[in-house]
Amino acid sequence: MSVAPRALVFLALIGISSSQTSDCSYLSLMDHLNLSTTNNVLANMRPVKNWTTHTLVKLDMVLFGILKVDEKSQTVMSHIWIQMFWKNEFLTWNSSDFCGINKTTVPRSMLWIPHVTIQEAVNDVGSVERSSFVSLHPSGLVHATARQLLTSTCQLKLFLFPFDKQSCNITFTSMTCDEHLQLQTFYNDTTLAKVSDLYMITHGEWQLVDMKVVKYMIFQGCGQSKLVYMVTIARKPILYVIILIIPLFYLLILDLASFFIHEARGEKLSFKVTVLLSISVLLLILQDMLPSTEDSLPLIASYCIATFTLVGISVLEAMLVSFLIDFDSVCGKKSQSSVDAHVDIQMEVNHQKEPVGVEENGEEKPEKSYLPLDRSNECDLLKVILEEVREARQEAGRQDKDKTKPGYYRHVAEIIDSVFFVLYLTTFIIFMVYMYIVWVPTYKE
Repeated sequence: MSVAPRALVFLALIGISSSQTSDCSYLSLMDHLNLSTTNNVLANMRPVKNWTTHTLVKLDMVLFGILKVDEKSQTVMSHIWIQMFWKNEFLTWNSSDFCGINKTTVPRSMLWIPHVTIQEAVNDVGSVERSSFVSLHPSGLVHATARQLLTSTCQLKLFLFPFDKQSCNITFTSMTCDEHLQLQTFYNDTTLAKVSDLYMITHGEWQLVDMKVVKYMIFQGCGQSKLVYMVTIARKPILYVIILIIPLFYLLILDLASFFIHEARGEKLSFKVTVLLSISVLLLILQDMLPSTEDSLPLIASYCIATFTLVGISVLEAMLVSFLIDFDSVCGKKSQSSVDAHVDIQMEVNHQKEPVGVEENGEEKPEKSYLPLDRSNECDLLKVILEEVREARQEAGRQDKDKTKPGYYRHVAEIIDSVFFVLYLTTFIIFMVYMYIVWVPTYKE
C-alpha cells in the first residue's frame, strides 16, 4: 500500500520538473509572447492597449567621427550610432516564470518600429545599417540600434576661417503625424557629449566641442515630435596657419625689409614685384578653399587682400622713387649743359663790352665812324635789350636753381621713401594687432 503513493509522488515530481525545464527555453517564451508565429498586428500597430496612451521613444545619438566638412556644398559627413528605446505593452513577462530570462532578441520585422528619420540628411538609405534584431526586456522595453554614415546639410559660417566653430543641427523627427508619439533622450546631453568624445574614432580636421539636445513638438495640420542634436565642432587651424597666415606674414616682413635695399641699381623694385607675385599664388590657394556663397567677406580673405594692397602700394612707391632718382640724374645733365651755354653767352657779352680803338700804350684813339647817327643809337638800344634779357634770365635761373641743381629730386625721393616707410610700418602693426584681437580670442572661447 505504501509503494503506490510513493510512485504517484515520484511521477508528479517528474512532471513538474519537466514542465519547469520546458519553460526555461526561449521557445516557450516566444510562445508566451505570441511571437512563435507571424503576427502582423504587433508589427503594424502602435503597441499600446489604450490608443490615448503616449508612446515615448527615447533616442540617443553618439558621434563616432567627423569625416569631412565641405565648405562649398555646405555639408558635413559624419559617422553616428543611434539607439532607440520604447515600451511594447503587449510583450511583457515575469522573468521568474522562465528561469530568470530577462532579455531576448526577436527579428526586427516582427515588431512595430518607430519610423524616425533625420531631417537634414541628404544621403541615400543605403548608408544606414540597422540591426536585424531588437532586444526585448521583461517590462516590455524594446531596444533597437543602428549606425549610419550621415551626410547632412549645415549652414557654415566662415567669417573666422580658419579659427571658426560650426554649429550643425541633426534633427530626428517622426515620419508619421501622430501627436501620441514623443521623442526624447535616454541619457542627458552632457553624458552623450562625453561618450561621443571618448569613443570618437576619426577626428581629422575637426574636433567635438559640445553637444546639446532640444526637444519640441510642432503642430502643422498634425502633431509631430522633433528631437534636435546641436553639435558644435571646431576646426584645427594649424594647417592653414602654416600654408597661408605665416607665409603672408613673412612676405610682409620681407617687403618691409626691402626698404633697406639701395635704389640705384633697381633691385628694390624687382624684389617687391616678386613678393607681390608670391601673394597672388597664395590667393589662388585660398580661392579653392572658400565657397563663393559666403555673404560676408571672411577674415582670411580680408587678411590676404590687405596684404596684397599694402605690397601693391609699396610697389607703386618704389616706382615713384625710382622715377625721381632717374629724373634727378637727367636734370643734372641738363643743368650742366645750361651752365656751359650760359658761360659762352657771358663771354660773348663781355667781348662786346670791350672798348674799341685802345692803343697798345693805353691811349684812346678816336675811331672813325662810317655809320650814320641813328645806326649808332640802334646798336646801343640792342645792347640795352640784350642786357635786360640777360638779367631776366639770370633771375629765372636763380629761382629754379634749387630745383635744377643735381641732387634735389634725389633728396625728395629719400624723404618720400622715409615717410612711406613710417606709415607702412604703422599700418602693418595696427593691422596685425586688429587681426589678432578679432581672430584668436574668439577661437579660444
